[in-house]
Amino acid sequence: MSERSILITGGAGFIGSHVVRRFVTKYPQYRIVNLDALTYAGNLENLRDIEDAPNYSFVKADICDAEAVAKVFKENAIDGVIHLAAESHVDRSITDPLSFVRTNVFGTVTLLNAAKDAWKDRMGSAPLPGRGGGGEVRFYHVSTDEVYGSLHDDSLFLETTPYDPQSPYSASKASSDHFVRAYGNTYKLPFVLSNCSNNYGSHHFPEKLIPLMINNIRNNKPLPVYGKGENVRDWLWVEDHAAAIDVIFHTGKNGETYNIGGHNEWKNIDLVHLLCSIMDKKLGRIEGESAKLITYVTDRAGHDLRYAIDASKIERELGWKPSITFEVGLERTVDWYLANTEWLDHVTSGAYQEYYTDHYAQR
Repeated sequence: MSERSILITGGAGFIGSHVVRRFVTKYPQYRIVNLDALTYAGNLENLRDIEDAPNYSFVKADICDAEAVAKVFKENAIDGVIHLAAESHVDRSITDPLSFVRTNVFGTVTLLNAAKDAWKDRMGSAPLPGRGGGGEVRFYHVSTDEVYGSLHDDSLFLETTPYDPQSPYSASKASSDHFVRAYGNTYKLPFVLSNCSNNYGSHHFPEKLIPLMINNIRNNKPLPVYGKGENVRDWLWVEDHAAAIDVIFHTGKNGETYNIGGHNEWKNIDLVHLLCSIMDKKLGRIEGESAKLITYVTDRAGHDLRYAIDASKIERELGWKPSITFEVGLERTVDWYLANTEWLDHVTSGAYQEYYTDHYAQR
């Protein structure tokens, strides 16, 4: 397989760090450039194991900085983009929607412009040997199932499901999806796009449900559950997601969208009870002790009832499917957090701790 120079945005974050690690280790002939602004959820400690790899480099920059982004494209002869950088927490989008518009919409368009300008003589060209289905250049935009809105029956999100975003976060991601497709149509920019379900696994910043609950159980703090805990999510192991991104980037068809899901729906309250049971065993507590920490709090504004993805297209066309069950993945996830309490304590200190106290502990 021939050499490529790939820009991965948001590579110091949760999903991004797993994608960076996979590409750096699996494709030593590639040059991997990780661009991240290192906001609260970006952490280079996530990549300590590969930071000295000869085919890896890191650039601290904001995707909204057009000059910095253009410089990265030029200096590294970028021919592929995997775009993961985003503001992603729904609660934060409710209190500060403009920051989500800035990063998720303006930042994505800034990247698209840089790619369009850098690749203006290469778009629409024939695929090169070893370049998979991506042709000579490719822009891969990673999005979310939340753009489809909320399910109120037993149906599943398809790639053809109409967009119906219900939060500032999902609206900003829907907008960025539309811009990617618009650049493909208007400028013939080669692109692929994926929409994934909720991810879980190691290195997840503990404002999201699973790492938050693990950390709070560990520290005997309240376990805040929105409403009655009946909201349903489809959970995807982050390493399976990274594998899907790998497959789509290399073999997906230009202009196509692929839904990535875990075939794994759980009510929030059932998931929290399962985590409590696992943690009781791991910590040597009496069964049911951690469940006493569950506290029901006022529901999130506009809280979508159910997300569930039909991932049959990517399995049928590209051969990807989840590699492990949720129970196995969740146990591995708990084991990682308990083995990396120093990492947990570090990322939950300072500014995050202040946010946590304001938005969760007092509810």
